[in-house]
Amino acid sequence: MERVDVLVVGAGLAGLHTARRLAERDLSVLVVDRRRSLSTGIRTTGIFVRRTLDDFDLPDHLLGPGVRDVLVYPPSRRSPVRLTSDRDEYRVADMAAVYEHARQAAEAAGARVLLGVRYDGAGPVPARFVIGADGARSRVARELGLDVNRRFLVGAELIHPIAPGGAAPAFHCVLDPRVAPGYLGWVIDDGRHAHVGVAGRPGAMRAGVRHLLEAFASDAPGRPPVAGPVERRGGPIPVGGVLRRLACPGGLLVGDAAGAVSPLTAGGLDPCLRLSELAAEVTADFLRTGDERALLRYDGRALRARFRGRLLMRHAFAGLNFPAAAEAGVALLRHRAGRAAAARVLFGDGSFPDVPVVRPGAPRGGVPRSRP
Repeated sequence: MERVDVLVVGAGLAGLHTARRLAERDLSVLVVDRRRSLSTGIRTTGIFVRRTLDDFDLPDHLLGPGVRDVLVYPPSRRSPVRLTSDRDEYRVADMAAVYEHARQAAEAAGARVLLGVRYDGAGPVPARFVIGADGARSRVARELGLDVNRRFLVGAELIHPIAPGGAAPAFHCVLDPRVAPGYLGWVIDDGRHAHVGVAGRPGAMRAGVRHLLEAFASDAPGRPPVAGPVERRGGPIPVGGVLRRLACPGGLLVGDAAGAVSPLTAGGLDPCLRLSELAAEVTADFLRTGDERALLRYDGRALRARFRGRLLMRHAFAGLNFPAAAEAGVALLRHRAGRAAAARVLFGDGSFPDVPVVRPGAPRGGVPRSRP
């Protein structure tokens, strides 16, 4: 009977990137995903931050123009605070095309990708090791007895074409607990499509996330006119920080399944790539040596320790439960100290801790910030 070294469950960015790195280490890798097409079931806006763009070889032609301006609005929508960087801080990707590019890269490295295959506690073939890249509510985590996400935001988004030749794109962020309790509403475009979304605490979004999204989108600041059909996205966003127990001799977790999402900004694309690099190295070491001590490097507790500040700020952010509190919070950003703090969050390099990784052919000292 056929047997593979690693079964990766989930063909999102985390799963495909991990599969590619494992195949480059001469392991036999099979990726399965219940979706029949990588263009369906997309849950992310696709915002890549500067640090990710600097460190990873994302295809430039799949990325929209650089975004340097962030406008932060109070609930009243009056007098937003504009923060401007001297560098391109964000670019929005065509995520369906990015997933297909990642699939091709994984297959070129030697991994196999099977779509339309549901994981029910076992894969289509036996595997020595299972990697859960199956999202925020990971079945693999439960099957392996690893930690599971318990704190979430729930989000929804509209994506629609826009007319070409508009103004330079900006990132519009609205702090309004009436439509996005505990988080924010946003508008950003990739030069071809506008992304309009809201997210918040599930228990506080009593009117329903889709209803709140429609209310926000009706007068969202910076939203270009609709120029074609509208696509809808949505789903849970884990914001409890990296989970403590991420690995066992049977497998490990990556991406949203691992809680690898910034508790403060809810960004998960940079963490998923960085953690996938470490996951591939740890998995290869364990399968090569059989020594369970290799798994100790994949320690969620150590990573969590570097997220304490963000977790505390997540609690503070969640406390802006009333429009008056949100108005006061935005007012603080008009002062020098507030602007500096906001710029550090929005334009800083602290998206996810660097993890020392040794790629094939690299010296043993590790290469935490080089391009793959």
